[in-house]
Amino acid sequence: MTAELECAVLDRRDPREPACFSSSLLGGEVGRPDRRWACDADWSTPHPPGGLVLAFQRVADPRPPHWPGQDPPLQFHLDFGVTDQERAHDQVLAAGVPLLYAGEEDRGRRVYADAAGHPFCLVRR
Repeated sequence: MTAELECAVLDRRDPREPACFSSSLLGGEVGRPDRRWACDADWSTPHPPGGLVLAFQRVADPRPPHWPGQDPPLQFHLDFGVTDQERAHDQVLAAGVPLLYAGEEDRGRRVYADAAGHPFCLVRR
């Protein structure tokens, strides 16, 4: 093994909002002190119990993708594994997140867009 994944970094206009949203789905603490990076107005990280850290960094003019199209292309998305897909679905809709694709029941995948317009999936485990 050459390396271990430290975190997944996504560009956002407001890094705190998606960090708090991700934490509401995954649990954990937003902005916990970490020797690997500073937490400030330009960088926000939720630290979920599962271990993978997401990081959101401020950029002036992010261009969210338009799923399922390719203009601009998807670039990056997150899959969140859930055991109770209906509960997770209700939770993200209550947070004002739009459903982009309801999926096929046998595949157990639904696609949503976060507040910045970036697609993410809830995948039934």
